[in-house]
Amino acid sequence: MKTPASVEYKGMASLTGPLLVLRGDQGVGYGERVEVRTPRGEIRQGRVLRSRADLTVVQVFEGTRGLSVSETRVRFLGEPFLLNVSEGMLGRVFNGSGHPMDGGPEPFGGEARNVNGQPMNPVRRDYPRDVIQTGISSIDGMNTLVRGQKLPIFSGAGMPHNELAAQIVRQATIGGAGGDFAVVFAGMGIKNDDAHFFQENLRQSRAAANVAMFLNLASDPAEERILTPRCALTLAEYLAFDKDMHVLVILIDMTNYAEALREISASREEVPSRKGYPGYMYSDLAEIYERTGRVRDRKGSITQLPILTMPNLDMTHPIPDLTGYITEGQIVLDWELFQKGIYPPIGVLPSLSRIMKDAIGEGRTRKDHSHVSSQLYAAYAEAGRVRSLAAVIGEEELSEVDRAYLRFGDAFETRFVAQRLDENRTFEDTLNLGWKLLTILPERTLTRVTREEIEQYYRAGEEGGGEKAEGSEPAASGGKIG
Repeated sequence: MKTPASVEYKGMASLTGPLLVLRGDQGVGYGERVEVRTPRGEIRQGRVLRSRADLTVVQVFEGTRGLSVSETRVRFLGEPFLLNVSEGMLGRVFNGSGHPMDGGPEPFGGEARNVNGQPMNPVRRDYPRDVIQTGISSIDGMNTLVRGQKLPIFSGAGMPHNELAAQIVRQATIGGAGGDFAVVFAGMGIKNDDAHFFQENLRQSRAAANVAMFLNLASDPAEERILTPRCALTLAEYLAFDKDMHVLVILIDMTNYAEALREISASREEVPSRKGYPGYMYSDLAEIYERTGRVRDRKGSITQLPILTMPNLDMTHPIPDLTGYITEGQIVLDWELFQKGIYPPIGVLPSLSRIMKDAIGEGRTRKDHSHVSSQLYAAYAEAGRVRSLAAVIGEEELSEVDRAYLRFGDAFETRFVAQRLDENRTFEDTLNLGWKLLTILPERTLTRVTREEIEQYYRAGEEGGGEKAEGSEPAASGGKIG
């Protein structure tokens, strides 16, 4: 039986970190919203973390500093955390718990939704088959983002994941008559200058009116970070499944979110799992990631790009490791490319989009997309092998074909992977560029594309100024690119 919201309790059993403990069974449920009144009369928000016969544990989002065991008052509200959602939230900036921080008023109207969301019935899920164009060749061409997919970006400290996220926010589009498109951005534990960077990018973007931001700063309570992605996804669900919009959700940085989970778990004196993280971190991350997808009989969709910084660039660390189990691939930022000054430093070989094969091709991107992507992968992998060989025997001992692979590897990194911050390539631009780079290689090495594609694109690329390798067959007349 729920405790009436009008009943206020005074006096705590103890205060520990962000937690306060009341003795006895208060008749409340897990996740229930709580108001905590300080001795000075200030109101802080909290939620129930544990309720049993002998005690009730409450997590205080603003922390317990300044609270008194004897004078603090607690009111259980008998409801979960609710967020008023509406289309008026687009173009606005909110804090981690959904209150405006852009100087504007609270959004007018809207509907109150439980931030924990509703489970998506697996039977009603629809398979993702339509693409989102990010304008970034190493994503669009090699690891295509699909509407309804969850595709994380694995980065490292000091790498330009903020710039990449901002560029995707500015450039992401859906093709054809796909419906309205929106971006919901959630920053967790980000620094003040990073928050300023994202807000400035939002203001300067042509898509500013279709972007909503939720920002939990590094100086904000770690406890609020648990709420931030849930608020963002609650708005995304409303826009996608009530307003038929296609929503791209960017979550940055999931490592900060996991650290907040570990901090709260330590305060609760729970038995730690790998590297001190709680044993339930997998299910907690799954609660967030699985609020993604398409639903039958609904026109909208939710696509997620979670971004996390891998501690010590270790992909076996619990955070990227568990994320990889739940999601449908990963985009990996490469430290060596970053040191070469290449932006975005996306490592193509360790990256993967598991469901892109079902979303590309004729009528979606271009008929040759799957084949040319596979050929570029194979050629770049071979270039890596030849680089290792050249480091041992010297480049002068290589065959002409191996030297062509070396030239291809360098050109692939500096011309295909590398882009300007303001460079927005279409699928057509990306695929044409891929074919142009393949003209560096002899035609006989192209084993993953069809003869018709070679006639239409490869030989046309040679005629258009492609870098033909020594020893390759004479160019024959063919169709024009694209």
